[in-house]
Amino acid sequence: MLGRTLKITAFATLLALLAAAQTIPAGTHITVRTSQELSSGSARVGDRFDASLTHALVVGGKTLAKAGAPARGKVTSAKSSGRLHAPGQLSIRLTSVQIDGKMVPISTGSYHIEGKSHTKSNATKIGGGAAVGALIGGLAGGGKGAAIGAGAGGAAGTGVAAATGKQEAIIPAEKTLSFTTTAAAKVK
Repeated sequence: MLGRTLKITAFATLLALLAAAQTIPAGTHITVRTSQELSSGSARVGDRFDASLTHALVVGGKTLAKAGAPARGKVTSAKSSGRLHAPGQLSIRLTSVQIDGKMVPISTGSYHIEGKSHTKSNATKIGGGAAVGALIGGLAGGGKGAAIGAGAGGAAGTGVAAATGKQEAIIPAEKTLSFTTTAAAKVK
């Protein structure tokens, strides 16, 4: 009787281990390399992107997918940059990875990126325009001319900042990104 119970327990344990090896558990880290550039200026929510695994996907000592296996993701948030404020924002997540020739759906946390701040660039352009305008106005018309020139120069600097000021969030092609699964995924 004891021998039969041990055999049943061993068999059940083996089945549990095999089932666990066929599941990607929540909290699994997956690192990929993007195939194309993604930009907050052109990406739209729902857009898909391709990537490939940078490391083998190993669960419970078993390799489920080798390095280089295809992966896919989607854009979950995209906000284009304003001209004078609000840099671009972009969020993406992985949606599937190829295992044994089949795309297996997965759920991961998001990777979020923002464009550079406008503050320093705008201050330089607007402040520089005001200073040059004040200098020219002061030379041409004294104190009153300096004030008028500073206003005109500041306005010109603001125009330059508005014309050149977009700061999009960009994920370049071949960028290595890490994601963490948020739910277990069954491998069939």
